[in-house]
Amino acid sequence: MENHRESSQGHRRWQDRFAAAETKGLVRDADFTTLSGVQVDPVYGPPEGEAPDGIGWPGEFPFTRGLYATGYRGRPWTIRQFAGFGNAVQTNERYKMILERGGGGLSVAFDMPTLMGRDSDDGLALGEVGHCGVAIDSAADMETLFADIPLGDVTTSMTISGPAVPAFCMYLVAAERQGVDITKLNGTLQTDIFKEYIAQKEWLFAPEPHLRLIGDLMEYTSANIPAYKPLSVSGYHIREAGSTAAQELAYTLADGFGYVELGLSRGMDVDVFAPGLSFFFDSHIDFFEEIAKFRAARRIWARWLRDEYGAKTDKAQWLRFHTQTAGVSLTAQQPTNNVVRTAVEALAAVLGGTNSLHTNALDETLALPSDQSAEVALRTQQVLMEETGVVNVADPLGGSYYVEALTDRLEAEAEAIFDKIREMGELGRERDASGAVQHEIGPITSGLLRGIEDGWFMSEIAEAAFQYQVALEKGEKRVVGVNCHTESLAGDLEIMRVSHEVEVEQVRALGARKAARDGVAVDAALARMVAAAKSSDNLIEPMLAAVRVEATMGEICDALRDVWGVYREPARF
Repeated sequence: MENHRESSQGHRRWQDRFAAAETKGLVRDADFTTLSGVQVDPVYGPPEGEAPDGIGWPGEFPFTRGLYATGYRGRPWTIRQFAGFGNAVQTNERYKMILERGGGGLSVAFDMPTLMGRDSDDGLALGEVGHCGVAIDSAADMETLFADIPLGDVTTSMTISGPAVPAFCMYLVAAERQGVDITKLNGTLQTDIFKEYIAQKEWLFAPEPHLRLIGDLMEYTSANIPAYKPLSVSGYHIREAGSTAAQELAYTLADGFGYVELGLSRGMDVDVFAPGLSFFFDSHIDFFEEIAKFRAARRIWARWLRDEYGAKTDKAQWLRFHTQTAGVSLTAQQPTNNVVRTAVEALAAVLGGTNSLHTNALDETLALPSDQSAEVALRTQQVLMEETGVVNVADPLGGSYYVEALTDRLEAEAEAIFDKIREMGELGRERDASGAVQHEIGPITSGLLRGIEDGWFMSEIAEAAFQYQVALEKGEKRVVGVNCHTESLAGDLEIMRVSHEVEVEQVRALGARKAARDGVAVDAALARMVAAAKSSDNLIEPMLAAVRVEATMGEICDALRDVWGVYREPARF
């Protein structure tokens, strides 16, 4: 009888939340029937009179089944295609194509010089300008990048970590030049420097200066641009480096805990700044494992934010995440098969409750996506959204014995890794009289920094990648077109190439821009920024002032390198 009451009460709680959303007009007026015309309920749970399954209901703590009682009936995921190549003019054209064909948001890919805080005319940029993303040297480029795209109406994500704060300042200035009220902007900046040391290796400084910048950014956006997400904690690059699903889950959430500790160390209110943290996960090819990973991520984050960090509101406990299908799963052999892989991975992300999604293009193992392959990637999401019925029911796999067992297993593996990170944080740390570990930010941050210093994260990922490669070469893990079913009638793809003329023109335009600006104003603004960097002042306003007078990415980053030095990873064998 008690179990019956629990089940009924849970269902009634969900019904009340769903009805409240309907009253507020938050449920879409759409056809929620099967292809055969059968009406389906917004959510399913234990049948009336049966014991509850213990996983709860959508919209209630710990949010295993989703953040919202309405699921995708309230709002489907945002189609956010990652794009950037060549110069700002070319990428602007691709963005307009994505938006015209139904994309719901933008995601900026930057070229390697920009990602490393270098200008296009830097000697280290030679041969790299515009090749893996768009070249952005100053606010003028950012203004061109979003020309005729109203930044006040379109949410924009930017995938950049080392020089994330200068890129953010250029984005704000581009919005100002459009006449947009920057306090109303909504978007996401990656900024996650921990994952750079762990996996992607694109940093500028040692960890402490980067954390200083991130803390300044968190304070600035929390006070001035409340809807903007200053941190997208990224597991994607950790998984692409070869980690397991459990490692991706645990390392990513631990990074997020580190940023929570950073905010708390600054005296910020967790219920105010935590909603500004978002996440970015990989959706790999093991369909059910990925769904379980996403469900476990929500549950772990909610519990830690409430129990470890004192978050009281639902919004502060919510884990919102963007997903990208697994680039590392794509093959150069028989590349048309990549359309199938991407569709399966996208479906896993949706069934796992992703808030936004990028689908990779079939030719990305060979080159930047062509217009045609980018359109196919976009249409893949639209087929899922419009034709398959996946938006009709919240967490449709909730209660599956297999999915629930996988969710529990991944949660347990992640918790064991958190224990290891805490343990690493205690090694070599001084203790006060009570025996507590002393650290200026927090215990998880302490463990993250120790793990980075010791190369622990890198070695764990390398071992996982090695084990998978061995299984692949033995044929224990099979990849169609690579180690099985290798025969094919398909010919070579025509791939997109970025002309060398892009670099020549970008360097020429940058030189003309530097010659035409007020050099005295640039030098003065950079000097004020450096003075702020040497003090405890927040760096965002001084950096914005430098960007407004067209100081370049390289000039800003070089000025900070002069103050903070550069970081080189220790050699390990």
